[in-house]
Amino acid sequence: MIRAPTSWLVYGSFALGLLFAILPLPASVTAARPFLLAMLMAYWSMEVPNKVGIGTAFVVGLFADLVTATLLGEHALRLVVLVFLVQRFRARLRFFPLWQQSLALGLLLGNDQVLLAIIHWLAGAALPAWTSALSPLLGMLLWPWLYVLLDMVRLRARERG
Repeated sequence: MIRAPTSWLVYGSFALGLLFAILPLPASVTAARPFLLAMLMAYWSMEVPNKVGIGTAFVVGLFADLVTATLLGEHALRLVVLVFLVQRFRARLRFFPLWQQSLALGLLLGNDQVLLAIIHWLAGAALPAWTSALSPLLGMLLWPWLYVLLDMVRLRARERG
């Protein structure tokens, strides 16, 4: 029987993702910042779907809304849609090679940017800058590294436990 990773590992990675979201960056780079929280949510919902699901995405999204001072429910909706799509195609995504997973995640993050633009348009807020289109591309490039890093940490935690 394969054990699920400990809760501190999963939720600790979400805490790091929240810290990355509020990390001060230059204004020219801020819009292109990859949505690390979504990437972490995608990884954990692929690897341990019984521990990280739509409910977890909603709660973590609400925390992200509070921490980043955005429209309440914005991140929650975005993460719920992302986790729903990841869980829907989980059987395929898990067995893709890393480069195909990276392309699929790039499409999911692109979908997230479209959803963000729709939310901002409906709320009457300013639309995201054009540099936010770079965010899914950076996420796609970072995905193989993040996946390997999280796999190593998860396997090391399993060996210790």
